[in-house]
Amino acid sequence: MTVVTKEAAGPRSARDRLILALDFPAPAEALALASRFRGRLAWVKVGMELFTAAGPNLVSQLEDRGLKVFLDLKFHDIPNTVARAAAAATELGVAMFNVHASGGQEMMAGAVEAARSRASDLGITPPLVIAVTVLTSLDQGTLNREVGLAGGVADHVERFALAARDAGCDGVVASPREVERIKAACGPNFVTVTPGVRPLGNDAGDQRRTLTPGEALQAGSDYLVVGRPVTQAPDPAAALESILSEMEEAASHAR
Repeated sequence: MTVVTKEAAGPRSARDRLILALDFPAPAEALALASRFRGRLAWVKVGMELFTAAGPNLVSQLEDRGLKVFLDLKFHDIPNTVARAAAAATELGVAMFNVHASGGQEMMAGAVEAARSRASDLGITPPLVIAVTVLTSLDQGTLNREVGLAGGVADHVERFALAARDAGCDGVVASPREVERIKAACGPNFVTVTPGVRPLGNDAGDQRRTLTPGEALQAGSDYLVVGRPVTQAPDPAAALESILSEMEEAASHAR
């Protein structure tokens, strides 16, 4: 069967570039919010907490609501195990999933090949395979003292991004502060998915390397991952609309 070709161009509208992180401990709240935003949202992220609590069935329920799912489980294991997990994620129909770049090129390449092979078997569009570079909760001090990696954060991000590109990944997860450097090193079509996005006036929480939605788009981010500024807002719908408006304004200035 023929695999549907991925769009060559990146996402364009604010709606297509915002990924809402459904970081909830149980499925009911996640599904309720996803249903509430139907039509205003194209993407949602399902992370470790929610996937562990709800399982694969939740992914199907979100897809039934017309949403694309970014499965954020950060696969990191021996290449064979990660390849099998990548094939399983593809069978779920997710539009994007991630692996850890620190697992090495063999592991990343195996995940890419497994996802594309399984998608070909099923006759579906292969998911975007994205590699996590350096977690946005880490700053240089933590990276140097606790993780034991010498040098600057941006240097490690670029090194991981180049390894991910060479392994065939579609892009990387990185903070918006490193996007320009990634694009310069890996090319403009290498996808950047950026958490650590915080609207003005929002608490950064456990994030260390942050920018506002407008700043992230101006830096060249392709997809912005936003969770708590919307899900924990007194009025989530108003918070979502505010972020989309800021993104649309930033995109209009960039054109």
